[in-house]
Amino acid sequence: MSRLSRTERLLGEGGIRCLKEARVILFGVGGVGSWCAEALIRSGLGHLTLVDPDCVDETNINRQLPATTRTVGQPKVQVLQERLLEINPDAEIIALQDRYSQGKDFQLGTFDVIVDAIDSLTDKMNLLLEASACPGALFSSMGAACKMDPLKVRVAEFFEVRGCPLGSALRKKMRRAGTLPAKPFLCVYDDELLPNLGPEMDPGPGKAIANGTLVHITGIFGFTLAGLVIRHIAGTPL
Repeated sequence: MSRLSRTERLLGEGGIRCLKEARVILFGVGGVGSWCAEALIRSGLGHLTLVDPDCVDETNINRQLPATTRTVGQPKVQVLQERLLEINPDAEIIALQDRYSQGKDFQLGTFDVIVDAIDSLTDKMNLLLEASACPGALFSSMGAACKMDPLKVRVAEFFEVRGCPLGSALRKKMRRAGTLPAKPFLCVYDDELLPNLGPEMDPGPGKAIANGTLVHITGIFGFTLAGLVIRHIAGTPL
């Protein structure tokens, strides 16, 4: 039996073929995106482009798949690419140590699915606006920090997301800029918002304040994103 025999048992030969042929681009391979990437490749996705500018930091170890004591200082996309090719050597996995920003050409129109798992508010807004105007499907992760209850993770259309400060901030920023997404898209979110109880952390220059985050929440966000992508590609109604 092949490594995808259990997947094919559920999705059928047609579903497996669709996954092998689909092209997905994933922005952000941190606490959410890294788990999404692993789930996609383990499920048989044939073409995945990873985009993230960061290197592994020691503070990533509590929740990010590429982060171990051995990989600190290495580019996240490179570490993840090596791991994913060990899972499926036949997959085409492109690692871009780069940051999405308005004006950069990632040829989004050539992808079947675009997945957003980045944190920067401005970059995230611009990515959602550009990606929503492309023919491919778009799925996005809202904020996964300050949460602990896995039963509160859910999925909704972007304008139906409630109780998420990131979602609210994105909608306000879009309205102030006088521009909105070109089409609806689904988001993974959680309306739980717990206080930080520990000491403040210095996020580093140019980065947002660091909030407390747990791996079981970021993992569920990432796996839920992957589930949306797989169901879309395999033709299962969402």
